[in-house]
Amino acid sequence: MVEGTTTILISNLIHLLKKGNAHVSLEDALKGIPFDLINKVPEGLPYSIWQIAEHIRIAQWDILEFSRNAKHVSPEWPKGYWPASSSVANKHDWEKCVSQIINDRESFIELIQNAGEELFKPFPYGNEQTLLRETLVLADHNSYHTAEIIVIRRLLKNWE
Repeated sequence: MVEGTTTILISNLIHLLKKGNAHVSLEDALKGIPFDLINKVPEGLPYSIWQIAEHIRIAQWDILEFSRNAKHVSPEWPKGYWPASSSVANKHDWEKCVSQIINDRESFIELIQNAGEELFKPFPYGNEQTLLRETLVLADHNSYHTAEIIVIRRLLKNWE
């Protein structure tokens, strides 16, 4: 692959991770939620905004650590990727969760910015995953759950 093409691809991947392209960004979906709504579970749905955000945080952290550390051990699926169904957040938990989502995403972006052609090379561990594949998994995963956050906000009358 031509080096310029890799640079363009990395730039587009970063834009996808940060901006969501055709979708609302995760930051916009999380912005301005009144604290009294983050732990509410709308009727008929299994999760609160807090629980989905915490799931995003855990899964993104796992993808980041898997992508940069061959010795990383992922949480047990699915239990280790979700807070308990009875889990509620206080303001500190909420702020820490959102901050870590942003910080871990920036760390992941730094990985892909420095990858060059390594973006396409399978990790020497795992099952043929590449940094490109993990980037696409991360973007897809966060986009899916960002939409869930927006649906919950709509049901809670907190989204226009």
